[in-house]
Amino acid sequence: MLLHILKEMIANQRVLLLGFGREGRALSRRIHQVGGYAALGIADANALKDTPADAVLHIGSDYQNAMEAYDIVFKSPGIVLERTPAELSCRVTSLTELFLSAYRDQCIGITGTKGKSTTSSLLYHVLQTAGVPSVLGGNIGIPMAELYEQITPETVIVLEIGVHQLEYNHQSPKTAVLLNLFEEHLDHYGTFAYYAYCKENIYRNQHSGDTLICGVKGLPEEGDAQSAVLSLGMDAPEADITLLYGNTIKFGDETQLLPDDMPLTGVHNRYNCAVVYALARMLHVEKEAILRGIVSYQPLPHRLSPIGTFDGIRWYDDSISTACETCIQALNSLPETDTVLIGGMDRGISYEPLLRYLCTAKVPHIILMSDSGKRMYEEAEGYGHKLVSRISYVPDLPSAVALAKEITEKGKICLMSPAAASYNVYRNFEERGECYRKLVTGETDAE
Repeated sequence: MLLHILKEMIANQRVLLLGFGREGRALSRRIHQVGGYAALGIADANALKDTPADAVLHIGSDYQNAMEAYDIVFKSPGIVLERTPAELSCRVTSLTELFLSAYRDQCIGITGTKGKSTTSSLLYHVLQTAGVPSVLGGNIGIPMAELYEQITPETVIVLEIGVHQLEYNHQSPKTAVLLNLFEEHLDHYGTFAYYAYCKENIYRNQHSGDTLICGVKGLPEEGDAQSAVLSLGMDAPEADITLLYGNTIKFGDETQLLPDDMPLTGVHNRYNCAVVYALARMLHVEKEAILRGIVSYQPLPHRLSPIGTFDGIRWYDDSISTACETCIQALNSLPETDTVLIGGMDRGISYEPLLRYLCTAKVPHIILMSDSGKRMYEEAEGYGHKLVSRISYVPDLPSAVALAKEITEKGKICLMSPAAASYNVYRNFEERGECYRKLVTGETDAE
């Protein structure tokens, strides 16, 4: 079905791929597979290798000027348009929109500021454990265009969908999950209101009879889906899916105790398990199979992951943390934390919630680092001596780890949960987490 829709869409059209990363390359292969286009162009700010022989290249800082020479533009995630689609004569679409046009009825789309990768991969693992035909793709690193051959009419399609894939999207999956919303990506979206608006595209174009699981209070304000409210704790007893008493899931009339031996740790991961339990039960997966999947699931790296004990200190890596709330959740999940490392790229988000939390948190040592850490260090003065006396500032991660080795009490935890993006120094949070691991273990003199 995907190839049929793509062929009709690009027939006799001038087609431009805006961005030629992994998703753009995957889509390029499908476009050549169906053929029938009038012309093909590729526009990217950076020099490219291994481009199709028939593609016209538009390379350099002015690459977006080429858009109006084409009829259809497939925008890759993360590219910031210099003009909105309404200001352009071409049609702006994406692989996400194309894929949902073909398979929306089979799709479970999962988004949220945090937790979407764990929730998506855990759901896929549970379905595989239960023998349910399923595939996993999207923002988790598997372009949707690469799933085509694996999909049958019976396949459940689990999609992690990031905000960059949702920004100009006009299709929504039949089953949508919006886990949470925190300040993030403000360097791209400008305001939290617009960032939230883009995230809400996960359900904005749902149909009557579709399903939305929403963990954000006050939403949805639009959409035709039947909504199920997700709540953490007893603060909203009317919720359809509630994580109760720390380890018990309430789903409709069912209650289910989470297993003690599951590898996932932390309150936020129990929340993710509650969502997966609900989604799997909606697909009529037996409870026992769900629990087997939760217990056998191996957590993704850099998400509140233990590195091991070195220099008498228990080290944890939460490099995925790029928001205040995720750092707070990590500290709540690891009460034996003696030292926490916070800071990275300054994207302009407010650190007031984290600073207020740290005022009363029991963590003795707070090491702030890099650009956002410097701003937090300056702002901390307004929160009193009790907070400031526990804070140290260092310029970078290597300095932070070196200081942590000196001041962390033996037998206690040192946690890196940066509450900030990594792009000012590292390519992504994975590279930052790997650098942290090597610094901790002494494997190499990481920079």
